[in-house]
Amino acid sequence: MQRKITAELLAWKNSKNRMPLILNGARQIGKTYSIKEFGEKEFANMVYINLERNEPIREIFDGNISPKVLIPALETNTEQRIKAGETLIFLDEIQACERALTSLKYFCEDAPEYHVAAAGSLLGVAVAMKHREKYSFPVGKVNEIYLYPLDFEEFLWAMEREKLAEMIRQHYENNEAMEPVFHKMALEYLKKYLVIGGMPAAVKSFAESESYIETANAQTDIYNEYIADTAKYADPATSIKIRACYDSIPAQLTKENHKFQYKMVQKGGTATIFGVSLEWLKFAGIALKCQKITQGEIPIAVYQYFPDFKLYMGDVGMLTLKSQIPVQMLLAENNEANTLLGAFTEN
Repeated sequence: MQRKITAELLAWKNSKNRMPLILNGARQIGKTYSIKEFGEKEFANMVYINLERNEPIREIFDGNISPKVLIPALETNTEQRIKAGETLIFLDEIQACERALTSLKYFCEDAPEYHVAAAGSLLGVAVAMKHREKYSFPVGKVNEIYLYPLDFEEFLWAMEREKLAEMIRQHYENNEAMEPVFHKMALEYLKKYLVIGGMPAAVKSFAESESYIETANAQTDIYNEYIADTAKYADPATSIKIRACYDSIPAQLTKENHKFQYKMVQKGGTATIFGVSLEWLKFAGIALKCQKITQGEIPIAVYQYFPDFKLYMGDVGMLTLKSQIPVQMLLAENNEANTLLGAFTEN
């Protein structure tokens, strides 16, 4: 799949002030695929290291993490030559090895000539919430890029509708209405996007099968992985609260609410009870928190009103799945009167 992140990765590679890269994003968003594809196309060779699966390499990071020591050790372990400017070192699932995360600081300071990229599922959770006493995040020593699900334009590319995507962009930039036949086609694909969303596995499933059932199965697998992660990265009590908060999002968005309401998660629910769970969802990247502001002026941060916010699902297709709305209600030709459509469009 063609992703816009590729242009950002190329800009990082060619930057004069390049630092080690961390690619953030939710699980199953395409981080590993994007960096691997980039490494294979743009470098003479790529050294791929999965730190969750490779215990011997994790043990290497337990020792001296100076690049002068690490580079020869990694070469020996992977049996690949690492050359500055020619090799991409890809540390995947970096949250499984806190010393590897710390090593990025020393690559920045002592060996900036090497291209080092890292990615990790729930890295934000591991750093910000679970192991604050263990993780030393290399603040100011890394470039960070955040990867989201496929946007509508990327979705059209995946559906082999590049010309339609180009037409939409041109008419938008020229402030011109599209011909009715193409406008109708664009709306049909937008409705499909509301159902399928932008998770790569779901988009791939639909592109290959054109089956909404198969797509829902792929989305369900992703949801089950999310739930499994809560058990892995949170204690049992918090895990239950995280799931309750996440599952409440469809109801939150389809009600006439101007803010997230804890009582819709659980009777008597409060920020004290569910605040940590909401932060977990945010750091995991599977929910997006939109803070209320009191004035629409710059700088926005000054006008934030912290008690009020709205919570959205990180992917609109996952919202469709969890809402259990019949797919045909979203795909219907004359569904403008469907009050639920506004919630999906807003998300």
